[in-house]
Amino acid sequence: MSPSNVTSKSNTFQSTDCDEGWECSWTDITNDKKLEQQKQRFGETVKLTREEKRRKRRASPKYRKAHATRERIRVEAFNTAFGQLRELIPTLPPDKKLSKIEILRLAICYISYLQNVLELSEM
Repeated sequence: MSPSNVTSKSNTFQSTDCDEGWECSWTDITNDKKLEQQKQRFGETVKLTREEKRRKRRASPKYRKAHATRERIRVEAFNTAFGQLRELIPTLPPDKKLSKIEILRLAICYISYLQNVLELSEM
């Protein structure tokens, strides 16, 4: 939730995102974290919300490494697809380096040109 009012002197913020609204200070948040740590030290179980569990899982080095690997594979597949599309588009000179947006624009123009050629051949 993004705070709607923030004041630096009193370190308080207020949110109206929920129906009732709530007001809290940064010290309250720190005290809550200290309380959780104390409970964990003494063996009491702390019930985490779904969002807290998700944040904790995503903060782990294993998750970050797996996410980076998935992202790298996605970007490589994306770039490969652009390379294949680039090979199909006629340009002068043929080995000219094109940006992704240029490749897309040329592909659109080339498809339109091919449609016109088909329409003319049908007549």
